Amino acid sequence: MQKELRITFEEFHDIAELKEEWQVLLRTARTISGKAWSPYSGFCVGAAVRLADGTVITGNNQENAAYPSGLCAERTALFYANANFPELAVETIAISAQNKKGLVSEPVKPCGSCRQVMLETETRFNQPITIVLDGKNSIYVLKGIDTLLPLNFKPESLKG
Repeated sequence: MQKELRITFEEFHDIAELKEEWQVLLRTARTISGKAWSPYSGFCVGAAVRLADGTVITGNNQENAAYPSGLCAERTALFYANANFPELAVETIAISAQNKKGLVSEPVKPCGSCRQVMLETETRFNQPITIVLDGKNSIYVLKGIDTLLPLNFKPESLKG
């Protein structure tokens, strides 16, 4: 039997089309991406996380010559948020990336490890996270990690 999975997301072509709170978060992600430590790849990623009380936490990728000792922007921001504001749910994460040519053309997508951390954060607070993925040609807005990680490994998966 063959089955099919589909995801739904919104696509925008200009940051001005986004809700104002997403615009602010995305601009913050763009700014923090420029401060990333990425001397090896030249791929600078920034993430901005909005918590339930409106607090904004940022993170960027931190590379290390001894791969895989570095850390992605998304996990940097989410781990900081969860460690310092353990009682506050993550409502939105905006992710942006640039290279030597500027903002990347297509919306940047989180790696598998970052997707899993987003899933754990959603599970922790029992609340989907709005995910804003930035690119020069378009911006994607997704509701919940299931759209990026549909066949996922959740805590209940441990029960068999």
